[in-house]
Amino acid sequence: MAKLNPFDVLDTHIESLGEAKIDSPIIRELSGVSEDIFKEDSEKILVDADPYKIMEIVKAGKVPPAFELAGPRRKIYFDPSKLKCALVTCGGLCPGLNNIIRSIVLELYYIYRVKHIYGIRYGLQGFIPEYCHDVMELSPASVVGIHEIGGTILGSSRGPQDIDAIVDCLERMNIGILFMIGGDGTLMAASKIGQTIKERKLKISVICIPKTIDNDIYLVSKSFGFDTAVDIATEAIKGAHKEAEGYPYGIGFIKLMGRHSGFIAATATLAQQDVNFVLIPEIDFDLEGENGLLTKLEERLLQRKHAVILIAEGAGQKFFDTSKKEYDASGNLKLHDIAVFLQDRVKGYFQKRNLDITLKYIDPSYMIRSLPANSNDHVYCTFLGRDAVHAGMAGKTDVIVGHWNDYFVHVPITLTAGKRKHVDSGEKLWQTVLEATGQGSLVNP
Repeated sequence: MAKLNPFDVLDTHIESLGEAKIDSPIIRELSGVSEDIFKEDSEKILVDADPYKIMEIVKAGKVPPAFELAGPRRKIYFDPSKLKCALVTCGGLCPGLNNIIRSIVLELYYIYRVKHIYGIRYGLQGFIPEYCHDVMELSPASVVGIHEIGGTILGSSRGPQDIDAIVDCLERMNIGILFMIGGDGTLMAASKIGQTIKERKLKISVICIPKTIDNDIYLVSKSFGFDTAVDIATEAIKGAHKEAEGYPYGIGFIKLMGRHSGFIAATATLAQQDVNFVLIPEIDFDLEGENGLLTKLEERLLQRKHAVILIAEGAGQKFFDTSKKEYDASGNLKLHDIAVFLQDRVKGYFQKRNLDITLKYIDPSYMIRSLPANSNDHVYCTFLGRDAVHAGMAGKTDVIVGHWNDYFVHVPITLTAGKRKHVDSGEKLWQTVLEATGQGSLVNP
């Protein structure tokens, strides 16, 4: 969970295109559905549910910030018979992308009877005429079975595109709701698109579903694809453990996703407790010295004859020269390969000690990204996609649909874009990792 200052002033107000005046078709389309399915904008979920922090906020004369509850509204803004919607997937692949597409299309088509649904090909490039990417017409027939395959049927791309050109395209296509599925770069782009739409006084709703396999979206407790990533990571841990056990002084070495946050590595460690050392970007570690990784690894090998090391890709960047920084097409800092660096250091260390180790390296990262979602993520994506449709049909805009304090909620894009959630060294997740591995601090006094 993201660590919040209880006195942060969070503007959780959700913008709307105008008054919703049209009766929702949900009750009419679904016999047996209770009126209780409808949510009111006044129904809120506290951002921080800690009663002591709530008391402090109230004592200070402030109102505890709360998110609007997601779900269908009794009145909708758009006339479904006239509405055109567009979907776009951006950035890296992640389990569940097709599930999100499928749930949005099925909800629009069968529940709201929206017949004009378009898929924008290859991310934001699809809006730009120069790329000549075709638009894909989406219907139940075109999304049947896509939840069983990985990737995204729409394709994706990285890198910024001209915001005015994107909005021009939305105008030409007469789009009423734009659904954007992507990570932090996509949220930043969505915020700019929403601002340009507002400046042009257009009636276009922008709804985002945050996507990051690293689970580091701020003010979102869990992102889709994370459960699947942990599932597959545990299989890699099992393999690494067996490889390590199979040789005297065997070392199983696994690299997982996690550029800036170590949620996958920490959670997979607890899911498959065969890991002895976990290295993540948020927690510092040394190599040499009495508490250093190499010293503790040697102690482990001498005692138990094998060890498993799990490392997130963004860990240990302090060991590299960071004076020259390079960025990818999406503006992400290019990381140095900590896995290659550590393998070389480990091999060199034990070679000097005449200890004949056997090191097996496993990197399942790109396989995980392109796999289909597991059952838990499939259900989760269904909730996210359908609640995104409810938000758009109600005329809400500049909003992400996320999960917070066990509820699906509406979060303003501006509160999450450009920010990250991190593993907190003092909270339960990391403290339990320390218990499970027994690694202790890897920083010298």
